[in-house]
Amino acid sequence: MRAALAPLADAHEAVIREIDVDAEPVLEARFGERVPVLLLGGVDSGVELCHFRLDAPRVARALVTGT
Repeated sequence: MRAALAPLADAHEAVIREIDVDAEPVLEARFGERVPVLLLGGVDSGVELCHFRLDAPRVARALVTGT
């Protein structure tokens, strides 16, 4: 997902922050097997955009609209 996301993030000047879900018990419990997971916003208040594979159209929409 990281490689597929990079061009979208670059085009929208978005910052990607990677977090090791398996290293954080709370996140591991929250996301379980849905890793990798992509959130728009912070871990606590972010919106889950996709997991396993990049949903490029949804991510592009979210980067434009913020939702």
